[in-house]
Amino acid sequence: MATRYWVVSLPVQNSASTLWNKLQEQISKHSFDTPLYRFNIPNLRVGTLDSLLSLSDDLVKSNSFVEGVSHKIRRQIEELERVSGVMSSGLTVDGVPVDSYLTRFVWDEARYPTMSPLKEIIDGIHGQVAKIEDDLKVRVSEYNNIRSQLNAINRKQTGSLAVRDLSDLVKPEDIITSENLTTLLAIVPKYSQKDWLSSYEILTNYVVPRSSKKLYEDNEYALYTVTLFSRVADNFRTSAREEGFQIRDFEYSPESHDSRKQELEKLVEDQESLRGSLLQWCYTSYGEVFSSWMHFCAVRVFTESILRYGLPPSFLACVLAPSVKAEKKVRSILEGLSDSSNSAYWKTEDEGVGMAGLAGDADAHPYVSFTINLV
Repeated sequence: MATRYWVVSLPVQNSASTLWNKLQEQISKHSFDTPLYRFNIPNLRVGTLDSLLSLSDDLVKSNSFVEGVSHKIRRQIEELERVSGVMSSGLTVDGVPVDSYLTRFVWDEARYPTMSPLKEIIDGIHGQVAKIEDDLKVRVSEYNNIRSQLNAINRKQTGSLAVRDLSDLVKPEDIITSENLTTLLAIVPKYSQKDWLSSYEILTNYVVPRSSKKLYEDNEYALYTVTLFSRVADNFRTSAREEGFQIRDFEYSPESHDSRKQELEKLVEDQESLRGSLLQWCYTSYGEVFSSWMHFCAVRVFTESILRYGLPPSFLACVLAPSVKAEKKVRSILEGLSDSSNSAYWKTEDEGVGMAGLAGDADAHPYVSFTINLV
């Protein structure tokens, strides 16, 4: 599947079918590996020349917006598929692969009546895509909020002992709590464990001898218990801190442990559910935006062809997907068939003269041309 297409229109002098046959023949002869398709645009409502000129300015800006939303949704789909481990079967519009939808484009009269003013069609497309973009922001924000909560919990569970949740590491039997005694949890730098074991009993009075027990060790720290009289706990914290040992506040509660576990399970469940629904929404919305974008491109070709070639509308619109090495040859073929006595006037090397930029591309040609990037 090609990811980069040209949408072009050539002025018709005699008949569109004759010009189409010539183009097919030239492409087949000089650039046989370039896919070529008719881009079927219905007879749209022309309006006034002033309205077309005004619309042409809007078309370039709006195209960037619609294209941008399309790419934004596609990138979101790719990220969700990667995280979910889903193998994508390709993006579609109502079940039709997007490249086929483009190359076999058919105007949707039910959604966009051809008798509607062009500006009304364009404004309708812009409004619909803007609504989808707003919806995307809300849905992604909701999904990312759940992810952030889970990441925060995971950091607490997988971070160093200085910050992580200790409830999974401490058992009820590790904690002694009575009227006079209490058990503290000390975070000891991994390479200072000997210092801890030789000094904890004398950091303050009333520490229970040989009461310190190691519960866990990670790459940086070790987790020790120490039992002492409750009334000297604050003194012990101060002395421990001066020696480079951290005393973590901790109160064992089976209820809060179970509650945290249930909260985690619910968040994981919610994340999976939101990810699945967001992915399905993105699939559907991408199809809607892409369809709108192609109708937008049809209006753009129609408008710019009339501004370029005049009335009544008489042009051949087509879609090509040349390789990079074939681009120069294909441009030459299109220029030859544009049958313009002023073709030199359109070339960009003429110090920027001509109507460069009418079609919104960086370079100008003696025919309407712009690029569609699917990715």
